[in-house]
Amino acid sequence: MKKTILILGLLSACSPAVAQEPVIQDHYKEVINQKPYHVEVCKDYTTSGDKSGDMLKGAIIGGIIGNNIKGEDNGGAIGAILGGMLGHNNSNATGGTQRRCTTEIRYNEERQTIYSHSTIRFSTDGKYYTLKFQK
Repeated sequence: MKKTILILGLLSACSPAVAQEPVIQDHYKEVINQKPYHVEVCKDYTTSGDKSGDMLKGAIIGGIIGNNIKGEDNGGAIGAILGGMLGHNNSNATGGTQRRCTTEIRYNEERQTIYSHSTIRFSTDGKYYTLKFQK
């Protein structure tokens, strides 16, 4: 409101013989509104069928059992070797393709033109002035 009064005061102070008609112009800008949505994305991954995890579990269990055998020297080592072999042979890990799905956020974009500001251009005493204001 103060800017409008100031502008009107400036315009009325101009002498009519020198002043021109003021030009008011609205300015707009384009914005992009993003609206999120969820989508499930699935991809195929190749797996190697690694059996080392099962072999390690078998070796640990075999070592524990071998250490508990009375009268056997290096029972833990022998048990670990046998347990590792059994764990590897009995592993059901197979190589191949595995499908993994994840949820991703994507965005739809919508362009919109909105009001930005206005300007008033006027001249007085041979000088041009431009003032920026909000409606």
